[in-house]
Amino acid sequence: MLTPRRDLLRWQFDLTWSLAGIHLDALTPEDFLWEPAELSWTVRPDANGVWRPDWADTEPDPVPVPTIAWLTWHIGWWWGAAIDHAEGVTPPAREDVHWPGDGAAAIACLRDLHTEWTRVLDGLDETELDRPSAYPWPAEADLTVAHLAGWVNAELMKNVTEIGHLRMLRAASLA
Repeated sequence: MLTPRRDLLRWQFDLTWSLAGIHLDALTPEDFLWEPAELSWTVRPDANGVWRPDWADTEPDPVPVPTIAWLTWHIGWWWGAAIDHAEGVTPPAREDVHWPGDGAAAIACLRDLHTEWTRVLDGLDETELDRPSAYPWPAEADLTVAHLAGWVNAELMKNVTEIGHLRMLRAASLA
């Protein structure tokens, strides 16, 4: 069945993911927890060894600069929630989504999400793309699964760009 919107969304996603690989493949273990500024958000192990992200329910001003570890947690949180919403599943609460504890595990989680999202995208037809979606916006926004898929592409590209920029800044600071 011809699905031009899905095919365009999939092409855009594949392009974004190929660009992600450039940065994800170049990361070193030391890159993940590097704090680029005094005001930074990162992930930290709690008393039980569970890695939890810094967070504020109201975004601070100025916004803290995230670490690569925080960004990989962030991608895992919103991308997992997007997959759950697209499949009609209630996602876990943000507080229940943890960073896996090291960079290699974080990248493995992102690769798993890539596989899951590809499966979700490939299963969408025109009718499913028109189905209402209340993520990541409120239900009254009257947006669809197609909007959700477009948002995933945009948010992933933004977050991957942030990771790449941090990686380059750290490398330049060590030169």
